[in-house]
Amino acid sequence: MFNLNYRNYESIKINAGDKFAHVSVGNLQHFEGKQFVKEATEANSCEISFGSLPSGESVPFFHTHENNEENYIILSGSGKFQVNDSVFDISEGSVVRVSTHCDRCLKCTSDAPMLYLCIQAKENSLGGYTLDDAAITERVSLL
Repeated sequence: MFNLNYRNYESIKINAGDKFAHVSVGNLQHFEGKQFVKEATEANSCEISFGSLPSGESVPFFHTHENNEENYIILSGSGKFQVNDSVFDISEGSVVRVSTHCDRCLKCTSDAPMLYLCIQAKENSLGGYTLDDAAITERVSLL
């Protein structure tokens, strides 16, 4: 059964500093359900969630968003993804972007659970990216 662990922060370890937050949902091999991390990271530009579906299970509902697109990154396992009336195969390494006003759902068809990330952000809000929005800086590495 799909387990919605909304805001179950007992499993998240938080290390925060000035202008950063570090969280963990724990060992992904044993991860079950759905875990949102926006509040834990104090993110203000996107929502990130981890999700896991057992073999043969699907998310128990379709959903859509008015303002936000979603990007699904399949980390392990395989399955089917449906956007409106289009169904296609997904597997480890697949990345699926779904625009606003589109119904979406996914199902695990592999023997092992399917683990995925979902990143939700306001559609058409990215003003700069990669080198357009980056500057190489000089700093002594502490690594």
